[in-house]
Amino acid sequence: MKLFRKQNIILSILLSFIGLLLLLLVLPTSSLADEQGDKLHELEEKIKEYEQKIEEAKSQQRTLASTIAVLDNQIYLTSARITKTEQEIAVLTSEIEDLAVKINQLDQSLDEITVLLTNRIEETYKRSFMPSVYLLFASNDFSDLLSRVKYLQAAQMHDKEVMYALEETKQNFDKQKALKEEKQKELEELQTFLQNQQTVLASQKAVKQDLLVATKNDEARFQSLLSQARSEFEAIQAIIAGRGDEEEVGEVKAGDKIASVITGSSCNSSGTHLHFTVADGNGNTYNPFSYLSGIDHDNCSGGGDCNEGDPFNPSGNWSWPLSPKIRMNQGYGSTWAVQNTWVGQIYSFHNGIDILGGSTEVRAVQDGTLYRGSYGGSGGCRLRYVRVDHKDGDLETYYLHVNY
Repeated sequence: MKLFRKQNIILSILLSFIGLLLLLLVLPTSSLADEQGDKLHELEEKIKEYEQKIEEAKSQQRTLASTIAVLDNQIYLTSARITKTEQEIAVLTSEIEDLAVKINQLDQSLDEITVLLTNRIEETYKRSFMPSVYLLFASNDFSDLLSRVKYLQAAQMHDKEVMYALEETKQNFDKQKALKEEKQKELEELQTFLQNQQTVLASQKAVKQDLLVATKNDEARFQSLLSQARSEFEAIQAIIAGRGDEEEVGEVKAGDKIASVITGSSCNSSGTHLHFTVADGNGNTYNPFSYLSGIDHDNCSGGGDCNEGDPFNPSGNWSWPLSPKIRMNQGYGSTWAVQNTWVGQIYSFHNGIDILGGSTEVRAVQDGTLYRGSYGGSGGCRLRYVRVDHKDGDLETYYLHVNY
C-alpha cells in the first residue's frame, strides 16, 4: 500500500512536469521573436517604400541621374530584404534551439514515466489475481479488507488514466518534433533565399559601377548609350520583319561556316557578341533554348563579372552557332538586364540570346538557304547579319553583328 502511494506521488509529479513542458512548447519559445518583431515590421515598411520609389522612378528615368536613382533604390531594396531575412533567420534559429532543448527534456521524462508505469501495471496486474482469501487473511478486519479492495480498484482506474495521459503526451511530443522539422526546412529555405539576394545585391552594385564607368558619370555619354541601344533594337525588329537588304548565297549544311563575329564595337554594338534569334516567316520569335542542345557554358546574364540572371536550359538537338565554351550575356524574353538595368528603358522583351564562343566563327545550326544582309536605320550605320531559311520546317535563324 505504501509502495503504491509512493508510486502515485512520483507519477503525479512526472505528469505535472510533462504538462509544464508541453505548456512551454506551445508558448513562444524565445523572447527574441518579440524583440525583433518591431524591427521586421520597420523593414517591411521600408521594402514597400523602396518598391514604390522604383516603380515611380522607372517611368521617369530619362537621364543618367534618374537611372542611377533607380539603381540606388534597387540596391536599397535588396539590402533591406537581406536584413529582414537575416532577422528572420536569427529568430527561427533561436526557436529551433529552444525546441530542441525542451523536446530532449520531454523525451527523457517520457522514458522515465514509461518505465515506472510499466512496473506499476505489472504489480497491479499481479495483485488483481491474488486469491480473495489472501486479502481476507492479510486484512486486520473487515473495514481494512474493504479499504484494500477499493484501493486496488482505484489503482487500476488511476493506471488507465495515466496511460491515456501518457498516450496524449506522446502524440503532442510527436507534433512538436514535426514542428521542429518544419522550422528547420523553413530555415534552409531562408538561408538559400539570403544567398540569392546577396548575389543579386552584388550584381546590382556591379551594374551601377559599370554604368558609371561606361558613361564616366557624363549625361552625354549616357544618352549616346541609350541612342545606340535604341538603334540596335529598331534594326533587329526591322530585320526580323523582313526589311533588311539581302542577297541569297546558296545552300548550307548544319555546321558550315557562314560568318564571323565582329571583334570589338560595331554598328549599334558596344562590344563583341553574336545576337542569335529563332523566328518564323511571319516575324514571330521563339526561345532558342527550345531548339539548341546542351553545351559547356558560363551563364553571365546577371551582371557583374559573371553572375547568373536568365535561365540557360537548352532542351533541343540543334548544334550551336558558336563553338564552346559559350558565354551568355543575355537570355531570351523578359531578361535580368531588362528588369535591372537601363536597357529596360529601350525594350521590355529580348527576342534572342547574346553570346560569345570559343572562336569567332559562326556556323549554321541547321541545313537551309543562306542569305547575307544588312540594315541601315536611325543609327547612321548598317548592321550586318546573315539568315538561314531552314530546309525542314518553317523556321529561320538570324545571326547579327557579323562579318561575311
